[in-house]
Amino acid sequence: MKYTPSKQVKDAINNNRPVLALESTIIASGMPYPQNKEFYNKAAEICYGLDVVPAAIAIINGVVRVGLDHDQVEHIATSASVIKVSKREIGVCIQGGLSGATTVSSASHIANSIGIRVFSTGGIGGVHENYQSTMDMSQDLYSLSETPLIVVCSGVKSFLDVEKTIESLETFGVTLLGYKTNNFPLFYSSSSNFVLPFSVDKTEDVVCVFKRNLESGLRSSLLVLNPVPKSDQIPEEIINKIISKSVSKMKSNKIVGKETTPFLLKDIAKQTKNKSLETNISLALNNVRLGAKIAKAF
Repeated sequence: MKYTPSKQVKDAINNNRPVLALESTIIASGMPYPQNKEFYNKAAEICYGLDVVPAAIAIINGVVRVGLDHDQVEHIATSASVIKVSKREIGVCIQGGLSGATTVSSASHIANSIGIRVFSTGGIGGVHENYQSTMDMSQDLYSLSETPLIVVCSGVKSFLDVEKTIESLETFGVTLLGYKTNNFPLFYSSSSNFVLPFSVDKTEDVVCVFKRNLESGLRSSLLVLNPVPKSDQIPEEIINKIISKSVSKMKSNKIVGKETTPFLLKDIAKQTKNKSLETNISLALNNVRLGAKIAKAF
């Protein structure tokens, strides 16, 4: 399948300059307008400041774009026609000439396909509560198991089944590596009761672990857990009460599948008077900064 990198991304890859992949669902549905566009501009600014090329990935009218221009970012940020596209839906979106915002699974797959090694996102998907009856597990988890990439994130949202998500990552052979933390972060909160087996304090160590994985024949991702800055976190005991109310509302409205996370993000933001949105932006930019530093360390 042919992907279309921007000239800047193509030149960077050809000349072995650092590139950082970014998904676009965070722009399309993770944040409202204009905060979503402002977030992307700040993310790009962080990358350029570290001499790293940002490569946001989206499908625009049936064409997979790696590295977006101003108009393409505006389209993803504002158009109601933009759909959420996981890995399994890439071909459908291309064939239909549709515009799609990429998730962790689709963006990481595309990034790896064109030779990008580092990808930053906010948080990954996971195993949903009541999995035994719903079988609701994010495609992100399986995709991480078969995509050799460094993925920087702030863990998962606490409305997921965190314990089963961590167990699934272990079962799928995904290496977990804390960055300056010994605890698995919970998106809005910087720590949890779940202890990570390994952690590092330097970006060079992240790169070395990834290279050793590749040399050992592993084809899974290295998941780098980078907690939200403590100054911007929402304590777990506070956010969990808010999340419980949002989950109850979601169930009463019979919202399921890929619409659950966008609904919950909006409702949680409403309940917290946008504090959760500020936290989301903070952690996402923090992950972009770390991802860019790791890309440069290559």
